[in-house]
Amino acid sequence: MAIAGRIVALRALGLGDLLTAIPALRALRRAYPEHRITLCTPAGLAALAELSGAIDDVHDAHPLEPLGDELAGCDLAVNLHGRGPQSHRVIEALRPRRTIAFRHADVPWSTAGPEWRADEHEVARWCRLLEWSGVPADATDLYLEMPGVVRDPSLTLIHPGAASRSRRWPVERFAAVARDEAARGHDVLVTGGARERELARRVADQAGLRPARVVAGQTGVLELARLVARAGRLVCGDTGVAHLATALRTPSVVLFGPMPPARWGPPDSRRHVALWAGTTGDPHGDAPDPGLLRIEVEQVLEALDRLAARRSFTGAASGAGMAHGV
Repeated sequence: MAIAGRIVALRALGLGDLLTAIPALRALRRAYPEHRITLCTPAGLAALAELSGAIDDVHDAHPLEPLGDELAGCDLAVNLHGRGPQSHRVIEALRPRRTIAFRHADVPWSTAGPEWRADEHEVARWCRLLEWSGVPADATDLYLEMPGVVRDPSLTLIHPGAASRSRRWPVERFAAVARDEAARGHDVLVTGGARERELARRVADQAGLRPARVVAGQTGVLELARLVARAGRLVCGDTGVAHLATALRTPSVVLFGPMPPARWGPPDSRRHVALWAGTTGDPHGDAPDPGLLRIEVEQVLEALDRLAARRSFTGAASGAGMAHGV
C-alpha cells in the first residue's frame, strides 16, 4: 500500500558516511518540508541522525540488505548509499513512484541520473546527485549543534582506531602524541568503540596514562558526540570520529593513508589539519598503509601547535562556525 508523502533515503553505512550525507539530507528536508523523511541506516546512529533536523525517523538497515515492506510504495526513494547496482536493487524493491540515483548501465531506470565520479569528495557527491534532480543542496550545511556542551580547551582526545588496519597509525606513535599532550598539561582521553578498547588501553599504557583515561567502549554515538563537542582538539585517523570533529567544529589533526583528504577530508583547513604523504592504497587493507607510516610523530605535534595558535576556533561547541565548501 502506498504511503502518501513519504521519502526514503538509503545510507546504510557507518558514522562518517552518515555525517557526510547530512547536507544532502537537509537539502531533501528543505525541498520537501511536508513529507515524512525516513532514513535507512543502522539503528545505532538514529540519535545522531535525528540531531541533524533533516529526518523524521530511522529505519534500521544494514548494507545492501532488503528493506521492510512498510516502506514500499513511497513517493520518492533516494540512493545515498552507493553507485549501484546492488544498492539500486534495494531501492528498486520498494517500488517507489520516483527515484534519485546515480547512473548505472546495468539498471535501466537509473540512466537519467548523473555519472559517478570516483575522485569526488563524499559530501559534494551527494549534493551533486540532488542538484542534478532539481534539489538545491549546500555542501557547507554539515554542522551539528550540541546544546549545553561547553568547549574545554584543555581536553585532548586520542582516537587510535579505524575500520581497517590500513588506516590505523601505529599504537606507539599515538602513545607518543598522548604522552606529549599530557606533559603539556592537557587532560587526555583515549576514545574508541567497544571492539577498540584493548587498542585504546595499549595506547594509554604506553603513554603512561591512568586506566581511567580510557573511555573506549563506554560511549554510545551521542555520548561520543558530546565528548567530541567538548574537546579542545582531536587526533585520529581517517575514520568516523574525524567527521564528528568537522560537524561539531572541534579542531582536529587527521592522519590519512590510503585515501586522500580530497575524498574524505575536513573542509575547513583553518580548524583542521589533514596530514597525508601523497600516496594512495587499499582502504580496506590488513596492514598499515605505507603512506600512513610516513607520517611521523613530530609532524602531528607540529600540527597540534598550529591548531593551538588558532585560538579563535576553540570557543563553545554550539557557537557559530565558518562555512566553507569542499
